[in-house]
Amino acid sequence: MTNFPAERSSREYPDRPWVGVGVVVWRGDRVLLIRRGRAPRLGQWALPGGAQSLGETVFEAAAREVLEETGLVVTPTEVITVVDAITPDAEGRVHYHYTLVEVSAESAEGEPVCADDALEARWATPDEAGALTEWDETRRVILLAAARRSAG
Repeated sequence: MTNFPAERSSREYPDRPWVGVGVVVWRGDRVLLIRRGRAPRLGQWALPGGAQSLGETVFEAAAREVLEETGLVVTPTEVITVVDAITPDAEGRVHYHYTLVEVSAESAEGEPVCADDALEARWATPDEAGALTEWDETRRVILLAAARRSAG
């Protein structure tokens, strides 16, 4: 019989990586960005997303996170890539560690209304998104999603 810990790993200084889902939400030729209201990357423009819950598929997590953060209903369409998001502290210890499954999704209607941990939300072209986002991986994922979408 295996004994499992009573509590899950903390997100700060975790004992294992957390699985998260990032969502490249498309409407026409524009992608949805949120300005993060929580660490890591507090105040930065990013893709909506968050931690996957137990018993939830990646696509279910993607749809739930976008709904929670922006009020938009989306239809996930494909997995784009996986990103390692490891943030060290000043002493080099792992402060945050997420394995992010990046998903593409479509949004047909409605305007984003910020909730949960989103301070702002806006639609942007991939080029505009590249100028707004600070994390290189966010830019790379958006461009990869755009290329895959235009090829399909």
